Amino acid sequence: MSGGYRFWGVAFALSGTVSFAFRPVLIKLAYLETAHAHPVSATTLLFLRMSLSLPFFFAMAWWFRRQKPISRHDWLGIIGLGFLGYYFASLLDFVGLQYVPAGLGRLINFLYPTLVVILSALFLSKPPTRRELAALAITYAGIALVLSDRLGVAPEHRQFMYGAMLIFASAMCYAVYLVTGSQLVKRVGSARFTAYTMIVSSAPAVVQFLLLEPMSALQLPAQLWWYVILLVTVCTVLPVFLVAEALKRIGANHFALIGALGPLTTVLADFVLMEGALSAIQIVGGALVISGVLLVTVKRS
Repeated sequence: MSGGYRFWGVAFALSGTVSFAFRPVLIKLAYLETAHAHPVSATTLLFLRMSLSLPFFFAMAWWFRRQKPISRHDWLGIIGLGFLGYYFASLLDFVGLQYVPAGLGRLINFLYPTLVVILSALFLSKPPTRRELAALAITYAGIALVLSDRLGVAPEHRQFMYGAMLIFASAMCYAVYLVTGSQLVKRVGSARFTAYTMIVSSAPAVVQFLLLEPMSALQLPAQLWWYVILLVTVCTVLPVFLVAEALKRIGANHFALIGALGPLTTVLADFVLMEGALSAIQIVGGALVISGVLLVTVKRS
């Protein structure tokens, strides 16, 4: 492997990680932009993200059109996992971010590798190693610290915990998607699987919007449309390709190390753009979460 090949793999991994990290920040900025006039709903925002990114994934699917045909059984798997892993997980995340700061939401969502370990132990007869058990203890102790100063009966605390539970449910959906789709990805191919599941997941987002929202919901401020364009291009389509190429060049192990920069990037962007500063105890908790997830995701040589 040449140095240049690996260098660009690291560069793609960094770029993809940072691009993904700005997604919750842009969602929060979109909510804030319309908070006083005509608040944008999670349904509308999800519809815009999915429908506007659809042409890119159709093009991606067309590129793979001559590959081995997909069986009926695998198509059913793609439909189910597209609904769960992209549409429903995204919906829960979008709704949860109405009540939780972007940085904290990203930390909660970052739990999905630990949920993969738990689900694999429960349903795939893969008992966790001592290292993974230690990682689980560290990670969930960190989340307990992150949430500790928001426990209470005040309305804003209840709303925060509601949002945190929705984002945790989003992470759980994505973990189920990863566990159940692992063999399907091997048969279909990761890039083609991503294209098809993204196309499938757009359908319920469109139907939900048409059923729940009037067309006037699309009469949005010009500034919000800029956030939507960035959300679709920089934080959805672009990182999908960057991450796929990075995984091919440097492997999942090294990518996991770089991926840990995602929550840190979100926290910093949240602080700079929305003054979403973490308390000292939340910073300690966030460090524990990232450390625990790295213990799970980074494999020993």
